[in-house]
Amino acid sequence: MGFDRRFTAVALGWVVLLGLGLSALAAAIALGGGGATLIVAGAAALGGMTGLLHHVTRTNRALVQFVEALRLGDNSARMARGGGESFAALADALNAAMRDLDRARTRDAAEIRFLEALLDDMPIALLLIEAGSVRLANKAARGLFGGEAEGDAGRLAAPGEPFHAILTGARAGGEPIPLTLPGGTQRAIVRGADLARLGMPVRAVLVEPIQQALDRAEAGAQTAMVRVLTHEILNSLTPIVSLAGTAAVLLGEDPIELDEARLAVETLARRAESTRRFIDSYREMARPVAARRRRFAAEPFAAELARLFTIEWLEHKLDWRVEPGLTIDADPDLLAQALLNLLRNAAQASDARERRRVSLRLYAGAGGAVIEVGDNGPGIPEALRGDVLLPFFTTKAEGSGIGLHLVRQIAIAHGGRLEIATGAEGGALIRLQGF
Repeated sequence: MGFDRRFTAVALGWVVLLGLGLSALAAAIALGGGGATLIVAGAAALGGMTGLLHHVTRTNRALVQFVEALRLGDNSARMARGGGESFAALADALNAAMRDLDRARTRDAAEIRFLEALLDDMPIALLLIEAGSVRLANKAARGLFGGEAEGDAGRLAAPGEPFHAILTGARAGGEPIPLTLPGGTQRAIVRGADLARLGMPVRAVLVEPIQQALDRAEAGAQTAMVRVLTHEILNSLTPIVSLAGTAAVLLGEDPIELDEARLAVETLARRAESTRRFIDSYREMARPVAARRRRFAAEPFAAELARLFTIEWLEHKLDWRVEPGLTIDADPDLLAQALLNLLRNAAQASDARERRRVSLRLYAGAGGAVIEVGDNGPGIPEALRGDVLLPFFTTKAEGSGIGLHLVRQIAIAHGGRLEIATGAEGGALIRLQGF
């Protein structure tokens, strides 16, 4: 802050007064001066000492008062500028820092209010568990569980054991579970995470109801299924009815046209069998897939698939590779069914202009084993990659349209996913991940 002449001059003045007072007091005592002289000299010495102490310690007292105001949360506190150039500079620096701090606190308070409003209006329910007590942290939580659920964590046992296990940390969550709530039972995705606030453990639980979305998806799927089923059955029944009528006419003629009637009945039988196979396929597709997972070695599993493929597709070359030591966590029967479907599709799609080639790759990925089945055929156009996963959609004259759909269902049952891409040879590449 530099040298302050005013401070020094005032300090010297008090020192001079103190010195004069002490000198006068000493002279009065030595010369035997009267009481009045002693009193005046003593007062001068005391005044000089008091003034000097007050002048020297004034900045410390101002600082102490300023800091104490800050400690008590008084953001309006300011330090006086009096006392000289150095003290004014100190006061200006402290006051500028205080104004910056005040503006930062105002911004932080506004940001906190925004985040609190955002959290409160978030459509996903948030519960905070701290020291055995549950707080419903936003409107969605209060609307879902009701205000009476707040307080002791034991009050939230009613929604069911899976939810209570996630609430207490015994279960991680992340998958849909049923919740028994005042408004009825519904499914929700519940996730829990352990955090810390001010050194104390806090468990945050997010509850995202999905029952309405599931109901809408189910209704849409049922509508689509009924539309597809009625369309396909009517397509099959129309020629059956026509053939049955033709056969009845031929059998009623005199003489009976046996050859034509036999041909009509045989055609009728083939169409009826085709309809039966379609209905069986529909029933197979509608059956829910349940995976019984276990961990097994990938190489012997892939070797068996290769043997089965070679027996059925003698004219095809299968190039299969497995990452050494790879293991798979899946239901081996379901996964084999899915991969045989993919290998069969790849064999049918492979290019006949050169030797038909199919590839099978198994390797480790970020979320588990990755399995790829490719071919050297024309590939699947980008515009059709969503459609080919729909039930009964097919681009093949003899296809049922359920193969890829079932493969995708098997992948979903394992918590994995199916992706369609283009392989190195330009053909289709089907990738299964999450095993």
